[in-house]
Amino acid sequence: MATLITPPTTATAPPAVGSTPLVTEPQKVDYMNLPCPIPYEEIHREALMSLKPELFEGMRFDFTKGLNQKFSLSHSVIMGPTEIPSQSSETIKIPTAHYEFGANFIDPKLMLFGRVLTDGRLNARLKCDLSENFTLKGNAQLTHEPHMSHGMVNFDYKGSDYRTQFQLGNGALFGASYIQSVSPHLSLGGEVFWAGQHRKSGIGYAARYNTDKMVATGQVASTGMVALSYVQKVSEKVSLASDFMYNYMSRDVTASFGYDYILRQCRLRGKIDSNGCVAAFLEERLNMGLNFILSAEIDHRKKDYKFGFGLTVGE
Repeated sequence: MATLITPPTTATAPPAVGSTPLVTEPQKVDYMNLPCPIPYEEIHREALMSLKPELFEGMRFDFTKGLNQKFSLSHSVIMGPTEIPSQSSETIKIPTAHYEFGANFIDPKLMLFGRVLTDGRLNARLKCDLSENFTLKGNAQLTHEPHMSHGMVNFDYKGSDYRTQFQLGNGALFGASYIQSVSPHLSLGGEVFWAGQHRKSGIGYAARYNTDKMVATGQVASTGMVALSYVQKVSEKVSLASDFMYNYMSRDVTASFGYDYILRQCRLRGKIDSNGCVAAFLEERLNMGLNFILSAEIDHRKKDYKFGFGLTVGE
């Protein structure tokens, strides 16, 4: 009778001591499928949201009434002091008040905004999507003061991983900019301009690095301007921002630090800079279509104090 012999099982040998563990290969970057960068003129937009809120002094009331889904009218009353130029270090203010009437037309491919003020100024803005990638933008300001009216037209083209813009303005102003994504998080760009009326020209370069948690930007121009900004997203509701501005022609240096805090019913923004200026801006949502606004700015060096409050009705 034959005896069945079970073959011995082979045991897996443990990894040798000191052997290198398996390392996951980093995901390869598809450089033919990079994201489209933001426009060159908006590379500092996250920092500007925190550091440059729309501060004002006095009282303002804004009312917007929608006539239909695309057309709306707005009314604004602004009362507060206006600063006038002075040879002395003290700030001279005179009380002013004016009314502003506006009309807005918003369509998926066409947006028109117009404002007229009681002092005779007229502001107009236009944005028209001529195609999926080509956009026409324009803005103009007309006033009765000589040589103070101006207008500008922008032609924007959006590619798969780049953007370019051409500018035409009065006073023989010509400009062009280009920004290109070179990696999933890094984009580089440059700009040139020519102001024929003043016989001035310039060239500039910019870099932007962004992730889900931070945005860092740098910009330098032949006019003497150097601008650096950094924004850190602490959480979904809190962001911290800082910037550094330097002009190597005039040797002016300014550094500032700001915050942006979004609560359930309000949004609080503020900043402090190296010139001794502290500012805060609060937007409180009281009800649907009803917002209360508080604005405060203190310039300790100039001993200039500004406080404003307002009410916004309508969306």
